[in-house]
Amino acid sequence: MTGNMTGSQSAQGPKHKRNVTRRKVVVAGGAAVAAVGVGGTIAATANAGQTAASARGASASATSTAAEGCYKLTSETTEGPYYIDADKLRQDITEDREGIAMTLRLKVIDNETCKPIKNAAVDIWHCDALGLYSGYEDSSGGGGGTPPTGAPTDVPTDTPTGTPTGPPPGGGGGGHQEPTDDKRYLRGTWKTDKQGFVTFKTVFPGWYQGRCVHIHTKVHVGGTWTDAGYEGGNTCHTGQFFFDEESVLASAEVEPYSTSTTERTTLTEDTIYDQSGTAGGLLKLKYKKNAIAKGVVGSITMGVDPDATHEGTDDAVQPGASATASATASAS
Repeated sequence: MTGNMTGSQSAQGPKHKRNVTRRKVVVAGGAAVAAVGVGGTIAATANAGQTAASARGASASATSTAAEGCYKLTSETTEGPYYIDADKLRQDITEDREGIAMTLRLKVIDNETCKPIKNAAVDIWHCDALGLYSGYEDSSGGGGGTPPTGAPTDVPTDTPTGTPTGPPPGGGGGGHQEPTDDKRYLRGTWKTDKQGFVTFKTVFPGWYQGRCVHIHTKVHVGGTWTDAGYEGGNTCHTGQFFFDEESVLASAEVEPYSTSTTERTTLTEDTIYDQSGTAGGLLKLKYKKNAIAKGVVGSITMGVDPDATHEGTDDAVQPGASATASATASAS
């Protein structure tokens, strides 16, 4: 993983033993809250003590509930065919792409301890407003402009023979493809801060055949930031971010999205999104109602296991995908 970055800094991924079960951690957290509560009621009257005890029970319950939510791993998904390894170390990945301005604010936490992971390298990449990926404009499935009118005059009459050579429907299949051009818009890598946050500026993605609107991501930990970029470590998460239907329908009314002639796959029809909400990568979106063209802010917290390796290069069907989706589950 290479690129330009001033200074040299170790990624310093979290170094801790992961031998405590999820249940034990939650119970220990609840016990600590209860112990603090007991100390605080020593000088209280019996009546106040009962009230405090009730409050302690509610507090411990709320803490346990919050902790349970924190321990959810964010869903792993396929990498897709259009990943390019850290060509651009930057936060603003827009370049010359037209579309609705979007700020993407991400947080990376250890899913066991809930602590933020600092200095992680986060990649994002996605198609433009008309479904094209940089580096793959010839093979990605974009579509735009005014649809043709009238019946075609040169319809073939022969039966096709041989094996098709073009990209399969849905954006290119499961295996990685080598770039076909040197463009790199809507791609970038940047590091998380001390609170585990990283922010990117981009545009609201469009759609292409076989997939709902989405953004790809990878999280790398344990490596080193050098003058050449980010090197070493392991990829602890490969996933995708998704957009609710209301926001996508609103974007479709705005140019250049409104010029797309590609049939859109909805969120519930998608074979990669596992329908699990935030844990599955569904973004929290903020924008002015009836004025999405003014800009969108998307945010999400990714719970990852920093000791794991998830490259996303296998072709396994993701949780939540239908059985009939197995043939297309690896589309980008």
